[in-house]
Amino acid sequence: MAAELAAGVGWAPACLCVLCGLPAAGKSTLSRTVCSTAAMRGWRSTVVPYDDLIPEHAFQARVSGEDGKLQEMHTEWRLHRQAVLQCIEQFLKKPEMLAVPPTGSSCQINSAAWERCIQALLKPETSDYSQADRAPLVFLLDDNFYYPSMRYEVFQLARKYSLGFCQVYLQCDLESCISRNQSRSEPIPSEVILEMAKRMETPNPQKNSWETNSILLNTTENIPTCDIQRVMELISAALNNPLSPVEDNMEQKEADRQKCANSVVHQADQTCRRLISEAIKTARESQVRPDRMRSLATQLNESKARFLHNLRKQFLQEVPFSEEDIDVERVVKRAVDVFDNDKNELLLRIINDHS
Repeated sequence: MAAELAAGVGWAPACLCVLCGLPAAGKSTLSRTVCSTAAMRGWRSTVVPYDDLIPEHAFQARVSGEDGKLQEMHTEWRLHRQAVLQCIEQFLKKPEMLAVPPTGSSCQINSAAWERCIQALLKPETSDYSQADRAPLVFLLDDNFYYPSMRYEVFQLARKYSLGFCQVYLQCDLESCISRNQSRSEPIPSEVILEMAKRMETPNPQKNSWETNSILLNTTENIPTCDIQRVMELISAALNNPLSPVEDNMEQKEADRQKCANSVVHQADQTCRRLISEAIKTARESQVRPDRMRSLATQLNESKARFLHNLRKQFLQEVPFSEEDIDVERVVKRAVDVFDNDKNELLLRIINDHS
């Protein structure tokens, strides 16, 4: 069925190429060069710029609640990312439809930006997609993709439709990224780049078999011609070796491991929320000043965010099992005990300062 749908695209080989790296690492510059080089080879290519497609508010956090509780909008942010892949999937199934598929009121994709992506695939002299030739098709997905789970979703889509899949990680030193970003007309806060650098998990074929078709480019300086050639050869290999929709055992194990990690982090998050509420209640009963209460709430939520990030990262590195193989409740309890101790120390310090 997947092969039939892929055939419905009307193209010869097609490929999803993930461009990942820190902001200002050079992804957009690379994508423009790849597109022009692809055109010389007779390929059809387009860039899928997540920053243009996803509204800015989806990347931001908001403060709400009487205790100033920090609520990162992970769910909405993830839904927007999935909506981008839904646009690509709709195109694969019905290439004549340029419109953005309905994705719900909370995660609208920029229709104009998506139409520009698709128009780049058409012949300059026509707006009729059906008249485009059957040249190879390349989607360049331009985003940070700092977690393997983000990249894995693209891999799953490529496998579903028997497309080629490859990844290019742009490695650029942190100082250069911050400097380049500051020279932009609309720079993002440097703190965002610093935080993303902490969270960045580069493609690891030794750990994830599905990341085998990946290369690393050092983009601290200008990208040399030989590296552009490496990228083109990578994409060419992906075009000539599309993925099979049949899931092998290793990929299933990886999917199970990700699912287990999600379960552990979710349960830990729920427990941490309860512990934070108890700490706020204790501080209020101890008549802590309002400004110290707000400081306590902020510090506890920031501590929780760091704790959950580190928990997920450590779990995926050290626990190669599925949910059926481990006692999730026991793992969560042992992990949350660490957060609980940190929470108690912070609460005691706030109360003592108040006294």
